Amino acid sequence: MHEIEPHYNWQNLYTAAEDERSPFYGREYSEFEFTGKVYNYLLHPQWDYIGSETLYIKLLFTDYENGYCIIELIGEWNDCLYNDIMFLYRNVVEHLLENGITKYILIGENVLNFHHSDDSYYQEWFDELEDGWITCINFRHHVIQEFEAGHLDYYLAMGGKFDKLPWRTVSPQKLFFIVEQMITRRLG
Repeated sequence: MHEIEPHYNWQNLYTAAEDERSPFYGREYSEFEFTGKVYNYLLHPQWDYIGSETLYIKLLFTDYENGYCIIELIGEWNDCLYNDIMFLYRNVVEHLLENGITKYILIGENVLNFHHSDDSYYQEWFDELEDGWITCINFRHHVIQEFEAGHLDYYLAMGGKFDKLPWRTVSPQKLFFIVEQMITRRLG
């Protein structure tokens, strides 16, 4: 896992460590010191620690004018043992909500497993969005099944066409446009 880097092709457009409104503002990253880990597996030092022992993220892009962000995740999303949604919500999402972000694109191809507990943080997040949404793209099939088994598909748009988006080949603005069109069609 230490060789899996967060997506870096958009760094010329946005860097969370340089964004004064980002929860990661001012962070400095090492290219050589591996401190983050999921269980006994070291992670590339560019991933951001959010308080969870099993889930790390990278805030890839934030557009305050249009109210959206793109977050890449890695590890095991474990609400059952480690309450990972609490760490994600309290340490990242609340900060973004305070800055007007109401549309979230979560990229989960590096999320290996999901373990459900309850939906209270998902419901709180969803309730704060007004006209916003949360979508999960490119998550593994078994992770989507676990989300659905926990009835989180009420709060998170996922599955189907969301599982096959070639997000690395487009700009963050284009990805947002594609996802927003898919959400609009799904709701309409």
